[in-house]
Amino acid sequence: MSIQALLDTIAQHVDPLLDQGRVASYIPALARVEPRQFGMAFAPIDGPIEGTGAWRTPFSIQSISKVFALALVVAGDGERLWSRVGREPSGSPFNSLVQLEHERGIPRNPFINAGALVVMDRLLSLAGDAAGAVLELLRAESGNPAVDMDPEVAASEAAHGSRNAALAHFMASFGNLENPVETVLDAYFRTCALRMTCEDLARAGLFLARHGLRADGSPLLTRSEAKRIHAVMLTCGTYDAAGDFAYRVGLPVKSGVGGGLLAVLPGRGVLATWAPALDPRGNSLAGLEALDVFTTRTGWSIF
Repeated sequence: MSIQALLDTIAQHVDPLLDQGRVASYIPALARVEPRQFGMAFAPIDGPIEGTGAWRTPFSIQSISKVFALALVVAGDGERLWSRVGREPSGSPFNSLVQLEHERGIPRNPFINAGALVVMDRLLSLAGDAAGAVLELLRAESGNPAVDMDPEVAASEAAHGSRNAALAHFMASFGNLENPVETVLDAYFRTCALRMTCEDLARAGLFLARHGLRADGSPLLTRSEAKRIHAVMLTCGTYDAAGDFAYRVGLPVKSGVGGGLLAVLPGRGVLATWAPALDPRGNSLAGLEALDVFTTRTGWSIF
């Protein structure tokens, strides 16, 4: 079966799941998204990208942006970041305050909200305009200069971001932020409000599949750094569902509450899916099934 035929088959397979799950409701701009949508794209490291369904419909990538922010900080800071944030699965919801109390302001990993705030703080120190640096990377790697932030989503997140503000202030009380809390939060909200299509997202993630090489052939990461980001995606990228994703999909994956999933096939390519309805743990319900079917049918996984 060709990749295009497989993608089309998967779209038909997951169609009944689009009536299940719920869109994210704690961000009003996301709560209004029509849940019955599905898109999927596969970008190989060599060859044309293929897609199915709503693969060219823009959506809010939300926490998937954390992968790109992390890559920029690792590229600019090497191993120094890991003195301020861990690399272990949290086993708790992505916006939990509980572990920070016990671990004295050091987030468990860079993909839970607290850890992403530390990454954003460091990127502010390295690049000045952290959100702009992520946007520039995404535009360059996707080849789409129209990729941009959704001001309505950013404003919605800021207006309902009390939990993130609490996380930031708590970490600041332990000296784990270098920049003012308000500056860190603004950069974080704007980065999470980026809008992309599955096509854009799959292309943008290809530097990870190429072991750190950008679209123009220049290195963003060393092979070892890319490997380590893959590892953190596998163990922490889907929060307290990481074990289930590893079991069913067998790839490094990062999710977002906008319904997107970014999955890396090292040395082969990148998959991006979008289905807005989420399971109880905040990951795309149909997207997980789609990735499961893809890796099962192709046999392509890291295991």
